[in-house]
Amino acid sequence: MPDILHRVGALAPLDDVYRAIATPDGIAGWWTTDTTGKSEVGGQLAFRFGDVGGFDMEILELDPVGRVRWRVTDGPAEWIGTEIDWSLSRRDDYTIVLFKHEGWREPVEFMHHCSTKWATFLMSLKDFAETGRGRPAPDDVRISDWH
Repeated sequence: MPDILHRVGALAPLDDVYRAIATPDGIAGWWTTDTTGKSEVGGQLAFRFGDVGGFDMEILELDPVGRVRWRVTDGPAEWIGTEIDWSLSRRDDYTIVLFKHEGWREPVEFMHHCSTKWATFLMSLKDFAETGRGRPAPDDVRISDWH
């Protein structure tokens, strides 16, 4: 199964990056402003992107020393059953984010699109962690007719 893999470093404390990934308020600062749910293992998070739709995810893991995992439970067919894995570590002044969106059944065109969108949102996460200001949807970078 193919996976989407990215790496980005943020000049920010690991705790700040963790909160940006692990809490609905944090996620709303860099991915989509329409983020709801509870930050607890077994809890559900809902991410909406206006008229484009969205995703529901179950929280599988929340480890403040550096790991967050979600499983997609609703959204586009290609996403259902896939998992999002965030591994955080410190290197010098940086918090390194190793990102995986794993379990895609095949590398369809939508996967290519999602890989590019994840990259833009990871840059938004970096900005949010470093400056307190990201570029979440609906003000995100539009890369094609799929947004």
